[in-house]
Amino acid sequence: MEETEKLAFKKILEEKAQAIEEVIKAYLPEKEGLQRTVIEAMHYSVLAGGKRLRPMLMQETYKFCGGQGECIKPFMAAMEMIHTYSLVHDDLPAMDNDEYRRGRKTTHVVYGEGMAVLAGDALLNYAFETALKVFHTCEVDGVPLTDRYRAGAKALSILANKAGIYGMIGGQNADIEAEQAAETDLSRLIFIHEHKTAALIEASIMIGAVLAGAKEETVKALEECASHIGIAFQIQDDILDVVGDVESLGKPIGSDEKNHKQTYVTLVGLKEAEREVKARSEKALSILKSLSGDSSFLQDLIKYLIHRNK
Repeated sequence: MEETEKLAFKKILEEKAQAIEEVIKAYLPEKEGLQRTVIEAMHYSVLAGGKRLRPMLMQETYKFCGGQGECIKPFMAAMEMIHTYSLVHDDLPAMDNDEYRRGRKTTHVVYGEGMAVLAGDALLNYAFETALKVFHTCEVDGVPLTDRYRAGAKALSILANKAGIYGMIGGQNADIEAEQAAETDLSRLIFIHEHKTAALIEASIMIGAVLAGAKEETVKALEECASHIGIAFQIQDDILDVVGDVESLGKPIGSDEKNHKQTYVTLVGLKEAEREVKARSEKALSILKSLSGDSSFLQDLIKYLIHRNK
């Protein structure tokens, strides 16, 4: 992209992120009752900023696959709640012990460790309460009720699987154990990236396709595409932890080294890590281009997502 194109694309992203922000706000619970503090911590965590890339990927895939109507919105909000809960827990002293996230104090610093644990738990649970609202918002003309409900149930299954022990939590498990091991091999590291990071990106893209009524072979192809995106995204994160800066990233750099974490960069070096990001991004784009439909915006979004500098 030329510099003017990059600026124009960035403006579009900001507009889309702001629209997604309003969707997320609409689904957050009211701050009231004796449970008010945990709800305030939920709001603080979710509305701390961020690019909203996962719900954006979900929404754009939904459009790419011909989706219409409002049924995507509860899943967009649910995805961001799940992603945020993982960050809240990841920042805890028992995990990465980070004090800044998205440019401001992390939830446990502001609300205390106990309330941060509860806020993360609440966001995970409320994500599924929110996603279940799909059955009240999936009125699409011309689509039989049974097909709409079947798609909603399948999307819920994907969300649960990719967020759970065979997805993100499984990756977090392997990540914790890798920190305690004397050394980590590349296959374990790829497993961690595939599950801890890529799983929610896979879920976002697959759910967008499923709710749009895409064929099974399209959903599988997009899952593979999303896997490459997610792994490349995390390797780029490893790179930025070395070459980035606090002001741009909104979080401390060098946290991997501080926590004695093996990363793609420490295992194979910076140049090889950069080559892997390029190779995986090309594979993802190749898969996307092989599918019918106009995927130009999705392609630009993927390039931005993988090759970001913050």
